[in-house]
Amino acid sequence: MDINMYLWITVLAGLALLPALLKTFFPYFFQDCVYMYRALGCGIRLNVYKRKTPFYSIVDCFLYAVKKHPRKAFIQFEGKTHSYEEVDKESNKVANALRSEAGLREGDTVALFLGNEPRFVWTWLGLAKLGCPAALLNFNIRSKSLLHCFSCCGASVLIAAAELRDAVEEILPALKEKGITVYLLSDECTTDGIQCIGQAIAKASDTPLSPSLRSNIHIRTTALYIYTSGTTGLPKAAYVTHERVWASSFIQGVCGVTSEDIFYINLPLYHSAGFLIGLVGSIERGNTVVLRRKFSASQFWDDCRKHNITVMQYIGETLRYLCNMPKKANDRDHKVRIAIGNGVRADVWKEFLNRFGRIHVGELYAATEGNVGFINYTDKVGVVGRINILSKVFFPFSIIKFDIEKEEPVRNAEGLCIPVGKDEVGLLVGKITKHTPFVGYAGNEQQTEKKRLGDVFVKGDLYFNSGDLLRIDHENFVYFHDRVGDTFRWKGENVATTEVADILMMVDCIEEANVYGVKVEGHEGRIGMAAVKLKEGREFDCVNTCSVLANYLPVYARPRFIRIQNSLEVTGTFKMKKVKLVEEGFDPTLIRDPLYFLDLPQKKYVPLSQEIHKSIVSQDIKL
Repeated sequence: MDINMYLWITVLAGLALLPALLKTFFPYFFQDCVYMYRALGCGIRLNVYKRKTPFYSIVDCFLYAVKKHPRKAFIQFEGKTHSYEEVDKESNKVANALRSEAGLREGDTVALFLGNEPRFVWTWLGLAKLGCPAALLNFNIRSKSLLHCFSCCGASVLIAAAELRDAVEEILPALKEKGITVYLLSDECTTDGIQCIGQAIAKASDTPLSPSLRSNIHIRTTALYIYTSGTTGLPKAAYVTHERVWASSFIQGVCGVTSEDIFYINLPLYHSAGFLIGLVGSIERGNTVVLRRKFSASQFWDDCRKHNITVMQYIGETLRYLCNMPKKANDRDHKVRIAIGNGVRADVWKEFLNRFGRIHVGELYAATEGNVGFINYTDKVGVVGRINILSKVFFPFSIIKFDIEKEEPVRNAEGLCIPVGKDEVGLLVGKITKHTPFVGYAGNEQQTEKKRLGDVFVKGDLYFNSGDLLRIDHENFVYFHDRVGDTFRWKGENVATTEVADILMMVDCIEEANVYGVKVEGHEGRIGMAAVKLKEGREFDCVNTCSVLANYLPVYARPRFIRIQNSLEVTGTFKMKKVKLVEEGFDPTLIRDPLYFLDLPQKKYVPLSQEIHKSIVSQDIKL
């Protein structure tokens, strides 16, 4: 055997051993390569769309899907199937009706106040075909919050579902005063100031609309307003540009979703997760969506089996609810292969996989208004992403030292921020550049400025302050640690503490309120708690407090625990101190102050006894 033959044998043997060697010394090499291939492909496509004239929007992508497979099921909802062609025609009818009835033109902002239903989809598509940005209102909010959310996006028209008429009527005087046109998706309505547009849509033509109606749309044009509580105050309307719409739509593709998949959406469509990742991502993929009004743990897997679901969405609570359901023999009898979402604890994640089988969990980190994001493309449990050579090309970010007590970044003698080391928790910041912009919030320049962090590493530089604490380990995996500032997360929703405090101080007996979130064993996120100071000579009104909160706040935002204090501790700059309160929690054996628990069935606050506390910790009382 000559030397060449030996060489060939050696080379072939090396190649045969290469996968095993890579798996041993670089265990995530192949997953890194697959992710980078997919991410690069999406980046190239986005660059092509940016340069295309006329601009190629997600509406054009939808119209391409209609042309490619008109009779393919696009939306399945409550026993009915709507094809791509049918949704296209329904959206044409909406657009034509709104053109003639409301005189809508390119650039007019319209607020949508609808629940999860197919009509939401074709109403939004109809607006998009006219070049009108849509503000997606949370259908749970009422009164002051609803009026605020409507006002800050600059909408001139409100379109609401018939079942939300009462909520609209509550703010109708203020809308009339502003000259707002209000349409109800109904055939009849007797309320003065509300017009019914149901019949006009039914009678409208379904002929296609000319692309010239949206000819001025480009990559940086505002496509949507999606509301986020951010770190302080009332909900803020985040500008969502067409560039952000495209970038979010690619998440399904990066996770390996294809046009053959069936995607299950049970998250609200007013959320960026349900709307951008779920609905818009499915348009980009050209797949089928199974839409549900709201999440149901008891019917979840039956739905998956009935509709042959292959991709599901979740929030941390969703997976826990599924794991808490009684075990069944057919728990693994389903076709779900991918789960995309955020906020799941590592222990719940493990339990979910052990019980329901081999499902790739694409846990991600992102913010509606942010300019940095991560996604877990590996099988490692408990992480929100992994840093690779593309990470800082797409999202130039850093994690910096942060003072929890002062709620501000730590700075050196030169006044610049300090990067954290490996495995050290810090504040995530994303560099604001032409390619990674932070557009901010509509009608709220003050809050926009608060999210901009200057002089981070060089005098004059500018970064987006995420308000979140993360860490990166020695294997370059990214872990979410906690939120900072005046926001906590409960039941998959962000709760702005300043808004809740404002509502609490509307209660006649309360003088001051300090709202914060506390951890409860066995639950994701933090549950609402408030320390309050009563007005002099007043007693805590258990019934009225509950009543006021119920009138103004959704259930997830109402403080479940109240702590009565003689005075509320503040910092030198008169900010409410929360760190100690958060640490002390709601244990009546440790806290001498009077404590109350919100008993929802009784519709009042009741004294928090040791027995109630024990039942909460043991999960006998459901929160």
